[in-house]
Amino acid sequence: MDEKVKEVPETELEKEETTSEETASENAETKKLSEELEETKRKYLVMLAEYDNFRKRAQKERENAYGDAYADALTALLPVFDNLERASTFAGGDGMAEGITMIIHQFENALKNMGVEAYGAVGDEFDPNLHNAIMQEENEEFGENAISEVFQKGYKRGEKIIRFAMVKVANCG
Repeated sequence: MDEKVKEVPETELEKEETTSEETASENAETKKLSEELEETKRKYLVMLAEYDNFRKRAQKERENAYGDAYADALTALLPVFDNLERASTFAGGDGMAEGITMIIHQFENALKNMGVEAYGAVGDEFDPNLHNAIMQEENEEFGENAISEVFQKGYKRGEKIIRFAMVKVANCG
């Protein structure tokens, strides 16, 4: 008795083996391509973030360069202004003192038009972020940490300090 074994033609078995091998190969290739795609996306996002940071940094540097150049120019001019103020207090004749005073007012107006403001007046409260205390004294006429004398006015433009005020501080705690 011959049992009839149902034989599957060899070609169909080969097809199934080949198909499963191809599927496994395709799955591996798909996984590899997905990983490469994710890596490429990650690199792209990193590059995009770096470019955005570069753009912001470059913008900030441009803004700071203008402000720094402005401050440098004013720093060069302020000693001239200081000497004019000193000269006005020691001028011999009324005409000369009046002329120097007019120049000082003109200079003050030019600074004001440039957005520069002077600070550091007698009686103001001492602020180490704005003032440079070069002397101190005990003086009952002033409150605690008050400016009792200004040796050199401070100047600022917006939030940028161009020159710190040099002052004498009364009644330091």
